Amino acid sequence: MKRNSSFHTCLLAVALTLIYTACESPDATDAKTPVDYVNPYMGNISHMLVPTYPTVHLPYGMLRVYPERSDYTSDVVRGLPVIVTSHRGSSAFNISPVSGEQPLAPVMSYAFDHEQITPYGYRVFLDEPQADVRFAPSYRAGIYEITFEKAGEPHLLIFNTRNGRIAVTEKGVAGYQYISGRGETRMKVYVFFETAEQPLSAGVLSDGKLNPDRKEDEGRNRAVALDFGDAKTIRLRYGVSFIDEQQAEANLRHEINTYDSREVADAGRRIWNETLGKIRVTGGTDDERAVFYTSLYRTCERMINISEQGRYYDAFAGGHVRDDGGTPFYTDDWIWDTYRAVHPLRILIEPEKESDMIRSYIRMSQASPEGWMPTFPEVTGDSHRMNGNHAVAVVWDAYSKGLKGFDLREAYLACREAITRSTLIPWVRAEAGALDSFYHEKGYFPALKPGETETVKEVNSFEKRQPVAVTTGASFDHWCLAQIAKELGEDDDYRRFLRMSYNYRNLYNAETGFFHPKDCDGNFIEPFDYRFSGGPGLRDYYDENNGWTYRWDVPHNPADLIRLMGSAENFVRNLNRTFREPMGMDKPAFYSKIPDQTGNVGQFSMANEPSMHIPYLYNYAGQPWMTQKRVRQLLGMWFRNDLMGVPGDEDGGGLSAFVVFSAMGFYPVTPGMKVYNIGSPIFTEVGIDLGNGKRFEIKADGCSRENKYIRSATLNGKPWNKPWFSHDDIKDGGRLVLTMGDRPNRQWGSKPEDAPPSAEQPDYE
Repeated sequence: MKRNSSFHTCLLAVALTLIYTACESPDATDAKTPVDYVNPYMGNISHMLVPTYPTVHLPYGMLRVYPERSDYTSDVVRGLPVIVTSHRGSSAFNISPVSGEQPLAPVMSYAFDHEQITPYGYRVFLDEPQADVRFAPSYRAGIYEITFEKAGEPHLLIFNTRNGRIAVTEKGVAGYQYISGRGETRMKVYVFFETAEQPLSAGVLSDGKLNPDRKEDEGRNRAVALDFGDAKTIRLRYGVSFIDEQQAEANLRHEINTYDSREVADAGRRIWNETLGKIRVTGGTDDERAVFYTSLYRTCERMINISEQGRYYDAFAGGHVRDDGGTPFYTDDWIWDTYRAVHPLRILIEPEKESDMIRSYIRMSQASPEGWMPTFPEVTGDSHRMNGNHAVAVVWDAYSKGLKGFDLREAYLACREAITRSTLIPWVRAEAGALDSFYHEKGYFPALKPGETETVKEVNSFEKRQPVAVTTGASFDHWCLAQIAKELGEDDDYRRFLRMSYNYRNLYNAETGFFHPKDCDGNFIEPFDYRFSGGPGLRDYYDENNGWTYRWDVPHNPADLIRLMGSAENFVRNLNRTFREPMGMDKPAFYSKIPDQTGNVGQFSMANEPSMHIPYLYNYAGQPWMTQKRVRQLLGMWFRNDLMGVPGDEDGGGLSAFVVFSAMGFYPVTPGMKVYNIGSPIFTEVGIDLGNGKRFEIKADGCSRENKYIRSATLNGKPWNKPWFSHDDIKDGGRLVLTMGDRPNRQWGSKPEDAPPSAEQPDYE
């Protein structure tokens, strides 16, 4: 490698300096700032499925890394990560520091001892090379500082973990790898590395040896090696890009102008404190604050901003580089999980980012051949997972709460096209077919009888039809679509979609009080067990959860669910049964059938997103004190500041957003309705920066572990006897004061007129 000053001389860019001055800690006098409470290890051991990962990244940043190991219990890491291109994916490229007699190999695993992880930095001591490693991220660039404890022959191996190219250039090391994903576009991630220390030689790794005569290699697990002679410390920084290698280098130049990893980490720390500091809490225990701020940090991992100095790679349009027009382009969002609470939280504390994300949705739809809203947008395109098209809920929730930074009509057309013209079959992206025609005619998605062979070839052999989940989910989507149509003056669409928002009624079994799958002849499937019928994950009829969960899957219309069940008393009785009904078999057998339905309290599952609104439903039936009891029970039982502190599969911030909202004392049961249900805060004071210079504050006098019940309340200085409030009550700032006690006030919020609003009745004429 030729000596080149640009390869090892500090940059002159000022971007990082600007970050330092712009992102001072929100309150430098605090002994402990919000980011100090974050524990990335919380939930790193899973109860059943995928655990949380200790991700190091900046909020919504394109660059994310975490130690690559089989799980937390492993003491072996597979090299040092460079960039994780999809949530919970493996790193594209890895770095291996090698010293002494260690063999050179393209993929190396290292035992580690001391490890420290924060959102803004990673430090580990690797036992085998006996090296201390420090890492810090920027948005599209990162820096490693590796110090060898013993003298030897230090090398760095930079290898690609997938098919791609890696090469030594005059400036440093550059390359790309192909990104795999469920999206339709095969795309690449590019990287550019440079070091402060000048390597003595560099070249391709061949047969376990550095070959300085070869500067480039292609394929899987190919590597280059850099020989640093007797250097004890190696400092390496890099940029990443989805556009090309030149942009990867430009991203590095733009963002990092130092080889001091501590400077980059300090900048990241300030940025995290600015983001997490949008919500300030007082009171509670250290562990409760740790759970709260860790959960808030988890909601900032997605969506990610993939704009690179005004351009972005558009996988939704078959792979073109586009100008972002001054509006960042965001992707990587599993909407089935995030529409319920993550997006509503962002509306409160990051309204500009939320508007930009919806504008990104619209761009995705415009780039797609069908003009459809995405369902699971990833870096590689729309992966179309789960069921429903809940982007419509994200759009309407934001607009109804005052976010106007996007074209509602453009969004409506994309949502309407996706919901009416695409198939409702889960995990399938295709035009509507025979099952959809049946749905539009009969008002429900038909189920197969036990043992009946699937005849619709588009149905996924594992995911099945999920007819109850499809019908209830589509009913909610149609309600959201109806609200947008009404806002835009599309009266015919409004009446049509509002009627369809009641389609869940077509599967209600009045004799049992459950949503029960029907065959194409309109007969309920029999015999039937609401706990276990439906095969793996109960996907023949539901989805990842059983009939006890989907009994409550009408978030837009709890009032109508009360009517279906006959009375508020029956509604509450059925709610209580949900939390008390035995599992019905031993845990190994139960979870072999429904592995996603963990975090059980009776048949209630705290571990999966369709359950999150259920404890708040008591507010609709005159027993808000039971909501207060249940919410506190669930927070204390299932979310803890330890390795198993998350009860289920955290797919993208959904469970974490439930914690953030519930710990503050309220929750958005119905995205798209300007209503927040009041629960039971765990902090004595909460202050929320609404992003418009206004603050919403919650004060819970006497709040403690025992004092979880609301005795009385005022909102904006006036007596408040409702277990809910409107977004309009707080959008310009406000103050909710709760007087807490250890016994419930069963009269507070108990009158029928106090109940939160539900969907309007349709005009059937």
